[in-house]
Amino acid sequence: MENLNLENVKSYVDTLWVIDCAILVFIMQAGFMCMETGLSRHKNSINVALKNAADFGVSVVIFWIFGFGLMFGSSYNGLFGTDLFFFKTTNAEYMTYFVFQAMFVATAATIISGAVAERMKFNGYLIITILATGIIYPIVGHWAWSSSYLSNIDSAKELLNEVDQVTSTGWLTNLGFVDFAGSTIVHSVGGWIALSAVIIIGPRIGKYSESNKGKFTGSSFPLAVLGTLILWFGWFGFNGGSNGAMDEAVPLILINTFLAAAFGLLTGLGTSFIIYKKPDPFYVVLGPLAGLVSITAGCNSMTTVVAIFVGIIGALVAVTITEILNKYEIDDVVGAVPVHLGAGVWGTLAVGFFSDLNILGTDLTRLEQIKAQFIGVLTIGAFSFFGSYIILRILNYFYPLRVTPLQEELGLNIAEHNAVSVEHDLISILEKQSQSGDLAIRGPQDPFTAGGVIGLYYNKLMNKLEISEKEKEKWRSRISKEVNLAVKVQENFLPKRDLQNYPVHGINIAAREVSGDFFSFYPHNDSVYFIIADVAGKGVHAGMVMAKASTLFEVMSRDQVDPDEMMFHMNNDLFITKTSGMFVTCVLGKYDLISDEITWVNGGHQPAIIRNEQGEYQNFDSDAPPMGVISQKDKSIYKINKQVLNGNKFYVFTDGLSESLDVEGKEIGIDGSIKIIEDNYTKDSKKHLSDVTKKIIKISGSEKLSDDLTLISIG
Repeated sequence: MENLNLENVKSYVDTLWVIDCAILVFIMQAGFMCMETGLSRHKNSINVALKNAADFGVSVVIFWIFGFGLMFGSSYNGLFGTDLFFFKTTNAEYMTYFVFQAMFVATAATIISGAVAERMKFNGYLIITILATGIIYPIVGHWAWSSSYLSNIDSAKELLNEVDQVTSTGWLTNLGFVDFAGSTIVHSVGGWIALSAVIIIGPRIGKYSESNKGKFTGSSFPLAVLGTLILWFGWFGFNGGSNGAMDEAVPLILINTFLAAAFGLLTGLGTSFIIYKKPDPFYVVLGPLAGLVSITAGCNSMTTVVAIFVGIIGALVAVTITEILNKYEIDDVVGAVPVHLGAGVWGTLAVGFFSDLNILGTDLTRLEQIKAQFIGVLTIGAFSFFGSYIILRILNYFYPLRVTPLQEELGLNIAEHNAVSVEHDLISILEKQSQSGDLAIRGPQDPFTAGGVIGLYYNKLMNKLEISEKEKEKWRSRISKEVNLAVKVQENFLPKRDLQNYPVHGINIAAREVSGDFFSFYPHNDSVYFIIADVAGKGVHAGMVMAKASTLFEVMSRDQVDPDEMMFHMNNDLFITKTSGMFVTCVLGKYDLISDEITWVNGGHQPAIIRNEQGEYQNFDSDAPPMGVISQKDKSIYKINKQVLNGNKFYVFTDGLSESLDVEGKEIGIDGSIKIIEDNYTKDSKKHLSDVTKKIIKISGSEKLSDDLTLISIG
């Protein structure tokens, strides 16, 4: 057994210190997850959490295979390492250092995760993780850090299979560039890649709309603050472990880290008061993280007063960049670019201006050190940003990194992971209740989701329905309020997606508070699925059947089910779940935006009508029965119709139009409907539909229609 002398004990203590610090850096991954999840919307929380877990595993494996070798292997002209791939050693110091550096590479990957949250494909993000941790980070790390540890270990010769001399010095190290714990090498690199990614994929839908004005509310600011505090805690290991030993330098590193974060927090809090006249939660998160990133490069070589100054300026830099990004509509969900890129660049440059040159040990003058820091920041920034931008731009051309607009609206929890949501739970509850008639069943409640809010009000309605017959009159006076809420809920079933660039339009006028008619459009790649339907009856009862039919349409459109197949399944589902006497007439189909071909099926509905450019109309009748009347065994009952529009217009309407009465009290019929459509025709389809409905209301001589009226046009 090796004798324990003072030197051996010191080595063991140093190793233990680095291992402990590596564990602290590992905990930072949980901090990133909490912060990013809290600042993201609830519908994307699972996706964000899974990305944080996945990028950790991917980055460590990639780093073990070839990243560590590129970073610390024998140097090729100071540019990249050439060995140490599939890293293997029996040396405890090397093992420790690998673990510590693996934590760093995972941090660089996770920085990108928060910036691209809520609209990037999961697989696309993993590709970016491989790019960042397998190529960009190891190469720039070799430039500046390759000699920081390995070249000082006597056993490096054996590990690197060198005979005479270990050559592992990067060109920035030779230049005198210093980045103690990675303000640039870890944080700015992650920030540069994040910036290139968010520019390519663009902002979230609606982020910079007039109504939203650049802000989305995260799912949980308390969770984001918790994540910030966990990161703060782990940062002591991030900076302290970079010293590589437990010696007299560690206390200064830790206090500088602490003070920079604390004054960064106060700066973020103060600027939020100045800008928004109140403490903005986002800036309370932004400030301390910017302070931590700023001090990371020089925490071992600055006085405490300088560390405070660096932390304050770092927070101000982050706040300024945040406002600039919002001005130019560059959407960074968690502020990764302002914090890690902006504050990282500042902190690295501050080393040249304010660090103790004796501690740096580069033998450079102050001016030479400043020059070396500028060169390092510029070259690493250019390589990281332009390298990632070019690769991601090419990748995005062949494999789009962003999810579809519909997937984004639905939320990545469902779209990417098929995770159960409050909305799906609510639909299941409604279906179960419609089958059993058990009014005691209640829906899920969640104040942070739209479905949960609907569930909240739905449960209130169910509570009222269980009131005894003795309180019926009281119940009737209150139900009108609930009906108003039902109207608002039903309005949400009508298309809310941005369809202004699509040649599809629709309008719905309810005869009562709740309509039994509905229409919907579902864009999917180069096609738009559409439906118009009329539920037998009116009022709340018809509205509930409408909700079920609308939900079935949405689900099957997402899966790109053919129109006849879709009608077949919807019919059989409605037949099982509908109330006796209820049925649904319907026209549904798909419009191909590329070929201009429209495909549709008709289930007992009014005929579809096509208008040519000469104002001539062609009717397309159907002999198929309405949905929900009988159970069908074969989809062939629903005949497929196909037409290439070539500039023509496709119209479908409910009987609220054809059965409306003229001035003589007679139904206008299909021919009368066509006449009104033609008399009010304009190339502005949205105005056209509005004018037709106004004409019908005017003819009826009443503010209320006798039946629900719905009309759609395509082409």
